[in-house]
Amino acid sequence: MNANTKKAAIVLAAAVLMGAAAAGALLGQPQNRARLRDNINTLRLLRMTQALELTEGQTAKLFPVLTRIDREKSELQNRMSAAIRELRAALDRTPVREADVLTLVQRVRGLRESVRQKDAEFDAALDENLTPVQKGRYLIFLVDFARGLGEKLNQARQARLDR
Repeated sequence: MNANTKKAAIVLAAAVLMGAAAAGALLGQPQNRARLRDNINTLRLLRMTQALELTEGQTAKLFPVLTRIDREKSELQNRMSAAIRELRAALDRTPVREADVLTLVQRVRGLRESVRQKDAEFDAALDENLTPVQKGRYLIFLVDFARGLGEKLNQARQARLDR
């Protein structure tokens, strides 16, 4: 990755973080949660580019595929959340209708399997385009990114509580 590309990635990452902070302030609304999730996914891809030292060719191949998979996975997760809300409601009814519960359980399980398939598709795209060293760096990156994200979320929650 050349110097100009790195600078552009850093500027874009800063913009994403500012957008994520703004969305976080209004997180209660579903469209804001979706926007925050998109911003985090974009930031993850940018940081991944840097951590793995992706070439421009690798970036050109991976970004469209990984972005599409993230979008599809997000939609599946939204559908799964809705199905779980329906399942909670079905279980709260008196009397509980077992046939309804079974249908919803099957729907949730099917959606979970679809999410797992998207994760496998994501891994396959990485395996196809990364060197062995980059694959190792990716595993370390995932742990570090998740840890850092968790810390930032906890800080944001704490800041909201301190207000």
